[in-house]
Amino acid sequence: MSKKQQAAEVLVRILVSAGKASPSPPVGPALGARGVKSMDFCKQFNDKTKHIVPDTPIPTIITIKPDRTFTFVTKTPPTTFLLKRAAGITKGASKPGTEVAGKISLKHVYEIAKIKQSDANLKHLPLESICGSIIGVARSVGIQVIH
Repeated sequence: MSKKQQAAEVLVRILVSAGKASPSPPVGPALGARGVKSMDFCKQFNDKTKHIVPDTPIPTIITIKPDRTFTFVTKTPPTTFLLKRAAGITKGASKPGTEVAGKISLKHVYEIAKIKQSDANLKHLPLESICGSIIGVARSVGIQVIH
């Protein structure tokens, strides 16, 4: 009475630099272990992200179907990356809250919020709420927001 189960779709989440996907780690092992040709993904990903500044980390969710075909969705860069780039720093504060690694204005926060609003999970939120969460992330990284 055993029924043959359909293989489910597999989700793979990876962080890849825009326009620089290659079959080397992290892309190659993540897809190769699931029977997907990593070169096909790399070509499609690089083509889709060629308009983005190189070396910008892009969170990507790859859906691998049972027949080894795939689709992928790219998201906006991580908030901490955008904050550090706006503040002109490479690393956050080692003791956030007591030391300040950099400073940004509310205009920067607003611009980052407009970028993040294009994400599917943030579309329904008002810009004010997104700005509030970005200010919280900035505080946790050690970046001071100047009003």
